[in-house]
Amino acid sequence: VSQVPVAEGKSVQQTVELLARRLEALGADKQGTFGVDCETYHTAGTIGTQGQTGKLMYVMHNSEYPLSCFALFENGPCLVADANFDTLMVKLKGFFQNAKANKIESRGTRYQYCDFLVKLGTVTMGPSARGISVEVEYCPCVIANDCWNLLMEFMQSFMGSHAPGVPSVFGARHDSVYSPGDTMVQYMELFNKIRKQQQVPVAGMR
Repeated sequence: VSQVPVAEGKSVQQTVELLARRLEALGADKQGTFGVDCETYHTAGTIGTQGQTGKLMYVMHNSEYPLSCFALFENGPCLVADANFDTLMVKLKGFFQNAKANKIESRGTRYQYCDFLVKLGTVTMGPSARGISVEVEYCPCVIANDCWNLLMEFMQSFMGSHAPGVPSVFGARHDSVYSPGDTMVQYMELFNKIRKQQQVPVAGMR
């Protein structure tokens, strides 16, 4: 999962269309749509305490896994629960409070190209588009490290120099079987990066 910068002189939507055209030119076929969303929860004790950051938990959903809900801590474990986990979070509001304005999601089109699955998404917070996500999966292989060079070569064919480096989740688990949680960790990192990019100009304007 990686972020693609917006092409110079183009909007987010135009850049997404440009990438989609490149994929279609390679011979990729559209296979429906996808969505990944993320809500942020603060540990309740630290709400409103200035200068003290509470532990954040991210509750995420992925349309590829409609019956699952993912709860992640930064640098921490990834819990995979069933879809009723959202209801549980409401009951835990004494411990975790939803940062309402912080919902971020990526939605877009799925493409199939031979054994590759590509998801090209527009990342939005509220009504505005904030960035572009690209997720690439090589379906026959479950050990990500074994097919990383092949993934890189394929990504370069339509992303050019914006193809990403090795994701941090690979470093920790060099030869282990890749899981849906690994994908969600990458989306969490991507969403947090996009959130931080949005905060910088605002601070500069004040």
